[in-house]
Amino acid sequence: MDTAAIGSEARSRIGAAQSLEELEKLRVAYLGKQGSVSALLKTLGGMMPDERKEQGPKIHALREEVSDLLAARKAEMENAELEQRLKAETLDLTLPPPELPKGSVHPVSQVMDELAEIFADMGFAVATGPEIEDDWHNFTALNMPESHPARAMHDTFYFPAEQETQGNTSGAQEHRMLLRTHTSPVQVRTMRKVAQENPGGAPIRVIAPGRVYRSDSDATHTPMFHQVEGLVIDRGIHLGHLKWTLETFLKAFFEREDIVLRLRPSYFPFTEPSVEADVGFAIENGRRVLGGSGDEPGHGWMELLGSGMVNRRVVEMGGFDPGEWQGFAFGVGVDRLAMLKYGMDDLRAFFDGDVRWLRHYGFSPFDQPTLSAGVGAKS
Repeated sequence: MDTAAIGSEARSRIGAAQSLEELEKLRVAYLGKQGSVSALLKTLGGMMPDERKEQGPKIHALREEVSDLLAARKAEMENAELEQRLKAETLDLTLPPPELPKGSVHPVSQVMDELAEIFADMGFAVATGPEIEDDWHNFTALNMPESHPARAMHDTFYFPAEQETQGNTSGAQEHRMLLRTHTSPVQVRTMRKVAQENPGGAPIRVIAPGRVYRSDSDATHTPMFHQVEGLVIDRGIHLGHLKWTLETFLKAFFEREDIVLRLRPSYFPFTEPSVEADVGFAIENGRRVLGGSGDEPGHGWMELLGSGMVNRRVVEMGGFDPGEWQGFAFGVGVDRLAMLKYGMDDLRAFFDGDVRWLRHYGFSPFDQPTLSAGVGAKS
């Protein structure tokens, strides 16, 4: 069969093909290893040069024509199939779209962001440190030596004691490793870092938010929870600076100007003098609502956080001269702040991972409440 006959036949059969399967069979019949066009191509090797010069272009042109016919017919059939599907499948654009799974911002993360925003307005930086800590930074440097009874109050998770194996010929024990019981070690590490980098000392204003661990579990305590602690080291710092900082923070966080703060004498080994900060509250619809003086009729005082002037020994442990530098520190549970502000009553639910609870109390990442007024606008 010559090229003209094969071409005529291919045009007829390919144009009449009704399915992709039939089109594939035709491709094999013409262009496959045993196909008619392929057979013509094989004959070129046995031709005389003049004959090859005459027949070669015709055979190659035939192969190109058949390939183009197959591709065009395939595209035509696929387009027809798509058109048929579009006519059969209709989409009602007036129906609401299906609800897709979506995540939310955990209340603890939300409060962490709010704290960072508030204290940034007051000139505080965020400091971080290791959660696996040694007992020197966690206790000793904070004026709690081994025999101090305050260590027992922390219900500490200790790691198994290990012996130092390198560079130790006396067999002395290393510092015990533990899960930090508060973020106060971050304050010590920050002070020592600043003192090392600047021996003359420098003002410090930091908050240390993060996870802490204690062996305790009930409706208001969990083995792991979150704290934020603040530290200011400077010259001429006194309790008035501490009270102003706490009042400004609480008014901005709870977004109320009627927050009343009361400082009550207390004791913490790392501060002297030490004070508990109480805030006034009233009962509204069966819930405690912060605001107003606790001495008013129907009101009361709620213990919220611990604070005080940094103990001279802690200042010294941090690498500063306590005769020249002094400061204040405070600490509060982030989870407790979230419970007070957003009306939650069981701390354990924060860590249960219940999707229903997260849907109810979580925040949309695209529509989070923000403290748009800021500290500066309220001061």
